Amino acid sequence: MTDFRQLLNENKTWLALMFVIVCGFFTYVYNYQNPPALFWDENYHIASAQKYLNGVYFMEPHPPLAKLLIALGEKIVHANPVDNQFIGTDYAQNPPAGFSFAGYRLFPVLLAWWTAPILFLIFLILTRRTLWALLFDFLYLFDNALIVHQRSAMLESTMLFFTALTILAFLLLFEWRDDKNRFLWASILFGFAFGCLMVTKAFGLILILLLPFVVWKFWSEWRKIRTFFIAAGITFLIFFCGVWQIHFALGGTVNPSLPDNGYYQASAQYKQILQNHANGNILNFPIMLRDSMKFVGHYEQGVPRLNLCKSDENGSPWFEWPIGARSINYRWETPDGVAYKYLYLQSNPVVWLTSFAATIIAVMMLVMWFFFPGMHKPKNAFMLIVFGTLYICFMIAVAQISRVMYLYHYFTPLLFSFLLFALLADEVGQIGRWQLTEKRKTAILLAFSIAVFLGFQYYRPLTYYTPLTDTQVQQRALIPYWDLHCVHCQLNDPLVVPSGTNS
Repeated sequence: MTDFRQLLNENKTWLALMFVIVCGFFTYVYNYQNPPALFWDENYHIASAQKYLNGVYFMEPHPPLAKLLIALGEKIVHANPVDNQFIGTDYAQNPPAGFSFAGYRLFPVLLAWWTAPILFLIFLILTRRTLWALLFDFLYLFDNALIVHQRSAMLESTMLFFTALTILAFLLLFEWRDDKNRFLWASILFGFAFGCLMVTKAFGLILILLLPFVVWKFWSEWRKIRTFFIAAGITFLIFFCGVWQIHFALGGTVNPSLPDNGYYQASAQYKQILQNHANGNILNFPIMLRDSMKFVGHYEQGVPRLNLCKSDENGSPWFEWPIGARSINYRWETPDGVAYKYLYLQSNPVVWLTSFAATIIAVMMLVMWFFFPGMHKPKNAFMLIVFGTLYICFMIAVAQISRVMYLYHYFTPLLFSFLLFALLADEVGQIGRWQLTEKRKTAILLAFSIAVFLGFQYYRPLTYYTPLTDTQVQQRALIPYWDLHCVHCQLNDPLVVPSGTNS
């Protein structure tokens, strides 16, 4: 097996990495401030960011890090002379003429971009082949759904960045197991990335399952286990508590126009803290964190259940996500009365369907090996088990949630499916009588990468707000379960017949 450090010393690795960085810039970053209009959850998160910028106290169901970064971007860019239009509401609407999104979207877009080189390093560790790592990175670089959602002031780009960084740190633990100092730094990186993930979105909790795999792998080396848990644990607490404390310290002004006269169901103790302007006191941290956690439950009680019979329902059941269903029309407008510009959460079917198929095959391979002792043990058995477990456990967990969920909630397991795909490519040696040599595998991956790019180009107008006619939109609705449709076209979901008029 080629040593990871040796790969990093090769010129072709750095050329491939530069290609990933340049490509990622043009797919994720270029012209990110357009469209200059609010869409989907930007209404909530930009309102939250303005509260940070103006020192207004608020509570929100998601942890604070991604919203703090949204606010920081506007603080740095300062593209708007006034940043207090939405401090009296939790849902921003009707921004003034000339309102710029360049600052608010800055950090989400940068993190979406930087996720690409991190994934390249992950694929490099898993496959030990520079070209393969580059080609597998196409799954992320050219997926339309990932791109359109992460080019916005929303939370998922921050979540996926720290998800990928946590996985990279996990892999580096095994790469650097024989180097005491490097192992320590990998442990610190894990604690940092996982801590930041847990103050971004609750879905990141799935990566706690990596901890028992660390114990399993280092079972006979208790000193490494001790080093890992001490270093990662301390780092985790520093960043987890530090980010929450910044959130509390910034919000000291109560705005009576906000819910519950601006107190958001805070306890009497928290109200007293705010009235005394003691929200920056670290001694009050436990009370403020407790109330913030309790607010999540209060908020979730008001979230509706999935109802596919509603004509305007954008949610979808979890079992439809792996095939890219259901797409969401984030925004549309018509520049000429004939064609329409769409901002559509639409998957690249080559990416999603192939990754899902690879996940099924990888899981079946593990099941066959486990239940039939005579079966050949996969050479990447440990990593297949790790990412297969993460994928399955995530899907089982979300299946228990009754509130409405959306296609982008699948982004985390989609990332796991990319890694399973890469592992499977290295694993499979033949199909029937056809031997899959490394040269043949590379040729197949090159052809597959071309298909990924062509799929991206086909759905590109829905990603970058380029006009399409009704016929062109309907031509792209390849799978009825997607519910991809033009503005005035009939809904075609084969599962249900929505009540009401056509949308």
